[in-house]
Amino acid sequence: MKPKHLPASKPTRTALPIAIGLGFALACAWPAHAQHSHGSHGSTPAPAAAAAAATGASAAASIATELAEGVVRRIDKAAGKITLRHGEIKHLDMPPMTMVFQVRDPALLDTVTAGAKVRFRVEQVGSAYVVTSIQAAP
Repeated sequence: MKPKHLPASKPTRTALPIAIGLGFALACAWPAHAQHSHGSHGSTPAPAAAAAAATGASAAASIATELAEGVVRRIDKAAGKITLRHGEIKHLDMPPMTMVFQVRDPALLDTVTAGAKVRFRVEQVGSAYVVTSIQAAP
């Protein structure tokens, strides 16, 4: 005798989507929960932890203000761009290469000439790299 296949009952049909939804919600929430520091449950941060956070913030600020070194290859005043052969730019994790940069202030292009050794500051703005300051290297 063949077993009869009964249609799923109404509670089973509604419970399955709810279970799937809860599973998805937990899967999405778990990474955020895992990153939470468990050492500070119910307490205020320790002074040493606050000092370390402040030191980390100041170190990040000093890295962002580091000047990179390079050589001016080309200046395009009309487009507001400069081509630089540069060394490593640590705060952007960029290896040495030659590339074209936009400049934040076109007047910066008047302070350098092609072939000059320079020190410059560059920031990433969206997908573009923008020179925010440039000066002749000593």
